[in-house]
Amino acid sequence: MPEFATRLLAWHARAGRHDLPWQRPRTPYRVWLSEIMLQQTQVATVIPYFERFTARFATLPDLAAAPLDEVLHLWTGLGYYARARNLHRAAQQVCEQHSGQLPSELEALSALPGIGRSTAAAILAQAHGQRQPILDGNVKRVLCRHRAVPGWPGETAVQKQLWRIADALTPAGQAADYTQAIMDLGALVCTRARPRCADCPVSADCLARAAGSVADYPQPRPRRALPQRRTCLLLLRRADGSVLLERRPPAGIWGGLWSLPQYEGDLDSLSEWCRQRYGLLPGALQAGDGFVHTFSHFRLHITPLECPVSPADAVLDAPDRLWYNPINPPRLGLAAPVRRLLFA
Repeated sequence: MPEFATRLLAWHARAGRHDLPWQRPRTPYRVWLSEIMLQQTQVATVIPYFERFTARFATLPDLAAAPLDEVLHLWTGLGYYARARNLHRAAQQVCEQHSGQLPSELEALSALPGIGRSTAAAILAQAHGQRQPILDGNVKRVLCRHRAVPGWPGETAVQKQLWRIADALTPAGQAADYTQAIMDLGALVCTRARPRCADCPVSADCLARAAGSVADYPQPRPRRALPQRRTCLLLLRRADGSVLLERRPPAGIWGGLWSLPQYEGDLDSLSEWCRQRYGLLPGALQAGDGFVHTFSHFRLHITPLECPVSPADAVLDAPDRLWYNPINPPRLGLAAPVRRLLFA
């Protein structure tokens, strides 16, 4: 066993995380669900979502059989909603193609929606004990510092180098423990800010620490200015307090979620737009306080526009529109800014 792994496993036995909810029991389904939720999201944030999810969808077939709206409803607030849509699609494919059991081969598992090479490897290592190197964000940071790997980890050449290092360091045995250990090391000790090098079990031969350059690794993604976009979200409200919602297209921002209607035209044309699109007659318009919602690739400046409307029946003809009453809300997945406006 590589000395790196020996020291890491000894540290994990005394200081690692052993009581995470997906470790009790550590089934392929629960490990898969946790790995998807943990993508770009911290453990403390994920735990309550994981517990609610597994309480409702105890098994993979339960998830596959559920309406997408309910899946997105339980995901609301966790962000990166493509993960939830892919999770649902993958569960359905597993039921259709693999008799309801997640594949135990890397290639077949990686072929499912939302499961990349590292996620598949983590599932197989933790749920089946297979020797599979992983390379999630925490592991990239650990390896970049330990081996002083230059460049941004998102670059193809840097990724290839990190995969070679990860493979060389992964032991033949104790796959589940090692996988959890190296993820824990990045999450608890070799953190992005203020790493605790004095507590690190592999600091003795860490090249970045020896050079006094831990903060320089991993090197950041080359900076670029985020584009700025603007939109209005319409709170078209009936007399009973309910507002009109529309389901977003499956692809794109907030894909598959329910959102307030977006309007980006001239305010003088809003009344005619509402008449043509919804058959509604808007009343007096009132603008609310604007705010900014930041996506990974742009910033969206949102202005809420409150507007009483009548009559209300015409919009019910469309399958992807509904009247949503925040006092007695249906179980739907809502875009975060919409939830903010409805429940402020």
